[in-house]
Amino acid sequence: MNSKLTLIASVLAGIGASLCCVAPLALLSLGIGGAWVATLTAFEPVRPVFIGMALLFIGLTFCKLYMTPQACEPGKPCADDAVLRKQRFIFWSVTLPILGLLAFPWFAPLFY
Repeated sequence: MNSKLTLIASVLAGIGASLCCVAPLALLSLGIGGAWVATLTAFEPVRPVFIGMALLFIGLTFCKLYMTPQACEPGKPCADDAVLRKQRFIFWSVTLPILGLLAFPWFAPLFY
């Protein structure tokens, strides 16, 4: 599986997992409100599914970038070490905010 696709899937799953908690807070802080914002909390029952999917795709991407040996023909872009370093940098720059979004509901009460 392509590491780019698994990373995109983990981002979407992370957004889905935080939709019930972060989205209403972000909308209200932007001044967007209304009764419909409360309907976003309806996603709370499926939050564990999204968390599991996000962690699964993050794990698959980690395995692809760090544990699977790179099988690439010489002269291809994937044979360059700089490309692998950039992929790993992008992985960590996406993974850390996703983990923060996943942990937000547990730490949010500390800020209220």
